[in-house]
Amino acid sequence: MRRLVVRQESWPLAQAFTISRGSRTTAEVVTAEVTEGAQRGRGEGVPYARYGETVAGAVAALEAMAPKVAEGLDRSALQEAMPAGAARNALDAALWDLEAKISEKPVARLAGLDLPGPVTTAYTLSLDTPEGMGRAAAEHAVRPLLKIKLTGEGDLERVRAVRGSAPRARLIVDANEAWSPEHFERYAPALAELGVALIEQPLPAGRDEALARLPHPIPVCADESCHTSADLDGLVGRYEVVNIKLDKTGGLTEALRLAAAARARGFRLMVGCMVGTSLAMAPAILVAQGAEFVDLDAPLLLARDRQPGLRYEGSVLFPPKPMLWG
Repeated sequence: MRRLVVRQESWPLAQAFTISRGSRTTAEVVTAEVTEGAQRGRGEGVPYARYGETVAGAVAALEAMAPKVAEGLDRSALQEAMPAGAARNALDAALWDLEAKISEKPVARLAGLDLPGPVTTAYTLSLDTPEGMGRAAAEHAVRPLLKIKLTGEGDLERVRAVRGSAPRARLIVDANEAWSPEHFERYAPALAELGVALIEQPLPAGRDEALARLPHPIPVCADESCHTSADLDGLVGRYEVVNIKLDKTGGLTEALRLAAAARARGFRLMVGCMVGTSLAMAPAILVAQGAEFVDLDAPLLLARDRQPGLRYEGSVLFPPKPMLWG
């Protein structure tokens, strides 16, 4: 019989992480561990208040699944048993990991995929003054891809400061829904001149219809506006790229479905993350294979990570070892 154990964990960050919605100093995560005999599968989710999630709510939702897990709940049934979100993500990952351990086959093979290779991740610069962001960019100027958190007024000065300190880096800007249509219309041409490669979620989800009529000198990526494959039809004409995060899709199972459906509709792919540990990043590496933009840097923001964790060499992220996941 299978047994589910749910835990709440807090992981300190190396320094405060700030976006337009506020700051945090810890990564608050939930883990699901499913055991069968001597084998164990693990997964991690990061509940996000923006989506109405709490750690306590995610823990309760997972604990309520224990009887179904004991009865043999599989990944397919899980998609109907729980809504998309961080709780389902943790359990979905644990079931993938457990099957890999029992079958002695890597998750990639179970999913019908090639074995994953290394990917190059963005490194995120927390929201700050232009001067502060320029200093942070100088510290990471050798990284090939930087992601800049923005908030509205003063954002061009922030990006100019980063560009001045990291002239060779490819840049992504992420407003986390903080811009107005006027901000977008004013900023986008200037950001194109600064060599920005992508604008992520400039307008609030549900109030992004202006993107269909405004020029896009830079590709625009849906983050908060895209959770699962059911959202894709509403993004056509507004976005060129979708950001796939397993905590939004509710796990690897739906993330792979979303990736295939997005590509079929002509969207380009970004694979991102919430602020969690290497255990949360590991399944996303499978989705990141072939994605144009990868943003799986959260363990680099932690004061300490799981052991063993993922291997990073600069901005190059390597696939997980089986001791971690998959």
